[in-house]
Amino acid sequence: MLIRILLVLSYIGWCFRFRIGPWKYFQLNANYFNEDLELFSKLDMDALIPSQWRLTQFADRADLLPESYPVFIKPEWGQNSQGIVRADNEQQLIKHRQARREDGPRYLIQAAAKGQREFEIFYIPGAQTDLSSAIISITETCNSSGDKMPINGINNTDTSYQSCMSQLNEQQIEKIEHIFGSIGDFKIARYCARADSLQALLDEQFSIVEINVYVPMPLTLLVKSISFKSKLKFVFSSMKQLALVTKDIPDSQVVKSIFFKKLQSAHVLKASAKK
Repeated sequence: MLIRILLVLSYIGWCFRFRIGPWKYFQLNANYFNEDLELFSKLDMDALIPSQWRLTQFADRADLLPESYPVFIKPEWGQNSQGIVRADNEQQLIKHRQARREDGPRYLIQAAAKGQREFEIFYIPGAQTDLSSAIISITETCNSSGDKMPINGINNTDTSYQSCMSQLNEQQIEKIEHIFGSIGDFKIARYCARADSLQALLDEQFSIVEINVYVPMPLTLLVKSISFKSKLKFVFSSMKQLALVTKDIPDSQVVKSIFFKKLQSAHVLKASAKK
């Protein structure tokens, strides 16, 4: 919680220093906000992923069944893995369908990724106005449960995080930045990718599980082996960069009402989980 507060306060502080309205944060990825659905749609994100890295994913309907199992059943929008369930067979899928609330969110079915390890790439691009450098961190998500296909998240007690930055040289980091920075034109994003190894990630042998473009948490800040001083340094440098990117938002960009609509989506998701 303290780290999240520091991220917010640091961003606000840098925005004031650069004379930027911090409320513009919610317009950073506004071009990808689906106003008809009133959310950042996972299916819309899917359309941006090159086919070689894209998992099969479709809107769940009673007349559609996946070609193979296991699959992951996901709300079309969610945070921190909330509402995600794995179905290992058709019976489990049908059971989940029958248990849903009629007023709940729309669900998607996503094929399971074959990669054995999970990596999170947090990315803020370089700012055009100030010609500043991009911010990137590569973190591995680990799970101690023994489950080969766990549903990881910050609320899962079996989940932990390890930084990969010390295992990569400058050229390798630049390559990962180029690969993921070329997917969409996001001003802040966190990509979840599964691969068999860090080298497989570099060799572009991976699948993208998710792209989070709404308040994505840099998971490097949850790595226990990183000192608090180093985390503070990352907080200040990344939020400075984000403020500079915010400064680049053109006046001509259409302003979208995102914050309150996302609150409503979060409320619907939370209510559906209580059934």
